[in-house]
Amino acid sequence: MTAGSTTKPMEEGMHTVTAHLVCERAVDAIDFFVRAFGAEEVMRLPDPEGKLAHAAVRIGDSMVMLMDEYPNWDARGPKSLGGTSVTLHLSVPDVDSAFRRAIEAGAVSRMEPADMFWGDRYGVVEDPFGHRWSMATHIRDVPPEEMQKAMRQQNCPDA
Repeated sequence: MTAGSTTKPMEEGMHTVTAHLVCERAVDAIDFFVRAFGAEEVMRLPDPEGKLAHAAVRIGDSMVMLMDEYPNWDARGPKSLGGTSVTLHLSVPDVDSAFRRAIEAGAVSRMEPADMFWGDRYGVVEDPFGHRWSMATHIRDVPPEEMQKAMRQQNCPDA
């Protein structure tokens, strides 16, 4: 920051870590995020050909940035890459209604909401662009020792 500047090093509303998604048809992804997750569109920056070079939506208190695929910039979405190793997580007041809303908007169920040993009611969807979204409502506090015991009883990996 230059002397006398009032520019903040982190934009208002941003957090230290922010998801930045590459989407085939980012304009459609924005529409999906609004319908499925109650997102609010913050901005979009189309390139001269009409693709989105940059866009942002706010979901709850978090910003999600996104852009169209640009293979020449090595920017490809999950479908072009054959899948994703990343899951975005949503903390929601009512996971069952959030899950239904996402499915009704066009997501695919990967795991129906269920009560989990770590104290959350938890489910997973995949959006039409190949991104995975887990969602959970915290329903009870579970001590770490109890989680370990439950993992062993359920034969979870690395337990």
